[in-house]
Amino acid sequence: MDSPGYNCFVDKDKMDAAIQDLGPKELSCTELQELKQLARQGYWAQSHALRGKVYQRLIRDIPCRTVTPDASVYSDIVGKIVGKHSSSCLPLPEFVDNTQVPSYCLNARGEGAVRKILLCLANQFPDISFCPALPAVVALLLHYSIDEAECFEKACRILACNDPGRRLIDQSFLAFESSCMTFGDLVNKYCQAAHKLMVAVSEDVLQVYADWQRWLFGELPLCYFARVFDVFLVEGYKVLYRVALAILKFFHKVRAGQPLESDSVKQDIRTFVRDIAKTVSPEKLLEKAFAIRLFSRKEIQLLQMANEKALKQKGITVKQKRQFVHLAVHAENFRSEIVSVREMRDIWSWVPERFALCQPLLLFSSLQHGYSLARFYFQCEGHEPTLLLIKTTQKEVCGAYLSTDWSERNKFGGKLGFFGTGECFVFRLQPEVQRYEWVVIKHPELTKPPPLMAAEPTAPLSHSASSDPADRLSPFLAARHFNLPSKTESMFMAGGSDCLIVGGGGGQALYIDGDLNRGRTSHCDTFNNQPLCSENFLIAAVEAWGFQDPDTQ
Repeated sequence: MDSPGYNCFVDKDKMDAAIQDLGPKELSCTELQELKQLARQGYWAQSHALRGKVYQRLIRDIPCRTVTPDASVYSDIVGKIVGKHSSSCLPLPEFVDNTQVPSYCLNARGEGAVRKILLCLANQFPDISFCPALPAVVALLLHYSIDEAECFEKACRILACNDPGRRLIDQSFLAFESSCMTFGDLVNKYCQAAHKLMVAVSEDVLQVYADWQRWLFGELPLCYFARVFDVFLVEGYKVLYRVALAILKFFHKVRAGQPLESDSVKQDIRTFVRDIAKTVSPEKLLEKAFAIRLFSRKEIQLLQMANEKALKQKGITVKQKRQFVHLAVHAENFRSEIVSVREMRDIWSWVPERFALCQPLLLFSSLQHGYSLARFYFQCEGHEPTLLLIKTTQKEVCGAYLSTDWSERNKFGGKLGFFGTGECFVFRLQPEVQRYEWVVIKHPELTKPPPLMAAEPTAPLSHSASSDPADRLSPFLAARHFNLPSKTESMFMAGGSDCLIVGGGGGQALYIDGDLNRGRTSHCDTFNNQPLCSENFLIAAVEAWGFQDPDTQ
C-alpha cells in the first residue's frame, strides 16, 4: 500500500507506528447525529487524508467573528514577526504558560512551524491572556494542513468562534481556572472513588485537578489526542471533561491499593497518561468517557458560570494562586463539638469548588445558642449555602449540605414547602462515612428532557445560549431544569416552625423537631439514601456552618 500523504512537517518514520492510513477516503454524511456517531466510532481515524478533509469541513463551519485572520494574513505577517531568527529558537508566547510544544511525530521543521504559528496567533489575538492548550492544537492541525498558513487559518477560526453557547478553547486565566473548578466538581460527583483517593494523598487536591487539560493537550499520545479532537470538533468542550474523567477512572483502577505520595501524585497521573497505551486503547478510553452520564451542556454551562462568578468575586482574573481545598480548614482556628478537623476537611472535599475556596464559619451551635429551631433559622438566614451537622446521644454523626438560604422557607406563607437545588447532599460520618447525592446524578434516566431539548445542539449547528437573563442566572441543578416524573425526586429542604426536613418522597433523610431534641431518618426518593443513623434518635448537639471568604476575615 502507498504511504499516506504526510506533509513536510511530519517525521514519516514515527508516523508509521502512530496512525496508519487504512480507512475510507470520503465522508458523505451531512446529518449531525450521524456525524456525531461516526466521530465517536473513529470512522475517519484510520485515514490520514479523510481526517484532513473532515477537519477542514468542521472548522470551516465554525461561526466566527466578521474579521477573522486567514491564510493570507499569515503570509503577510510571518516574516515581520519571525524575522531572521531560527524557528527552533523562537520563544513561545507568554499565554502558553511555559507549555512545551508536544512532538506529535513532527520533525524539526514542524516543531519550528508550530512556534512561528503561535507567535503569529499572539499577534492577531492580543486579547488571549492564558491558553496553554494552544500548542497541542496547532501541532495536531499542522499534520492536516498543506502549509503553515492553512494551519494558522484553522487555529484562527477555532479561537475566533463567536457562538456564545459554544465553548472551544479557554483563552483567559479566569476561563481556565473556572474550568478546573468545574472539572473538580464533576470528579466529586462522577468519580467519587478516585476523588477520595486524591483527597487522601494530595496536599491540595485542586492543584491535581488543575492539571486536567494538560492530560489531554500534551500528555496523551498523538493517536489518542487525535481521536479526542475528532469528537471535540463535532461535540464541543463537554467531550474534554468526559475524557479527563475517564482517564482519572482508569488511573484509579490501576493505582488503587498501590502507594501514592502527595508530592508525586500529579506527576504520577502525567506519567500514566503518557503511557496510557499500556492500560487502555483509544477506543476503550472513549467508550468509558461516553458511558459517563454527565449533566446536560446547559447545566455544565451554569456550573461554569457560577465558578467564574466566585473567582471574579475574589478578584481572580489574572494568573494567581487561590486557596486550595485541603488547606481551607485550618486546625488552629477550627472548633467544633461534633466533628474533628480531619472530618471537616473530608466534608469540605465534597462541597462545590466555588465554596471550597472559603473557610468554615460557625453560624449556630445548640450548645451556645440553645436547642431552638427558631434560633437556628435566625442564625442561618442570609447565608447560602450552609452545612448542617448532627450528633446523636449514641455518638452517631450525620448531616447535610444545603444549597439554599433558609429564608426561602418564608415564601410558602407559613406552610411547609420544599426548596433548594440538586447540589444538596446528605451524609453520615460515624460510625462509617457515606455520602448520598441527588438521585438524578446517578440515575439520569429518571428525568427526560422536554422534546425540544431531546438532542443537545452540537457542532456545526448553532449553540446559541438563551437570551433570557433570568435563565442564564438560573441556579445550577435547579429542579425546574429537569422533567421529573414527580416532585418526590426534588424535595431537597423544608423548614417550618415545628420541624426541619432534608430530603423527601417516601420518607425523610433527616427530620428534626422544633426543640432540636428528637429526630428521625429513613430512605427518601430525593437522595435514595439509607438511614443516616439510628432511625429514631435523640440529639446531643446541632451545628450549622457557613462559608466565609478568607478575604473578609
